[in-house]
Amino acid sequence: MYPKAYLDYLVHFHGDRDYFECHEVLEEHWKEDPPGKRKAYWVGLIQLSVGLYHYRRENWNGAERMIENAISICSQEKDALASLGLHPESLLELMRKTALAIEQKRPYESISLPVADEELLKQAKSHCIENGMTWGNPSNLADASLVHRHSARDRSDVIAERNRSLLQKKKNR
Repeated sequence: MYPKAYLDYLVHFHGDRDYFECHEVLEEHWKEDPPGKRKAYWVGLIQLSVGLYHYRRENWNGAERMIENAISICSQEKDALASLGLHPESLLELMRKTALAIEQKRPYESISLPVADEELLKQAKSHCIENGMTWGNPSNLADASLVHRHSARDRSDVIAERNRSLLQKKKNR
């Protein structure tokens, strides 16, 4: 009923709190649609996870910008969020509280998305168990590989593509 990538997003969001992976799995799903037909609500959820990733790292500016963008998008996508089994008003209220905590530079605290669809919740919790995770555990702030995940990723493909693009631009001059 729901896309696998979305279920994976929920599992990482609430299971291991790997917000970087939340971003990765949902962005890949979002990109499956051609440009111009991509769904804004996926971007809202992606930006929420990126905002929380920055918040946990105390990157206040990045966190604030991402959460505010997420609020802006999600406030316009309430019907889509409801179709994803979420409670839109509760989600927006949670995001606003998180934005305030970021603005006040309060210590990071894990949040749980308000899943309204009991079957989705049951399925996501089951997937957590299957993957050795516990739904709703707080983020492990002592795990540097989780907190600073972006700095450990392999970016060789991104760098290679950037170099190819630069070479092509030089040839076209």
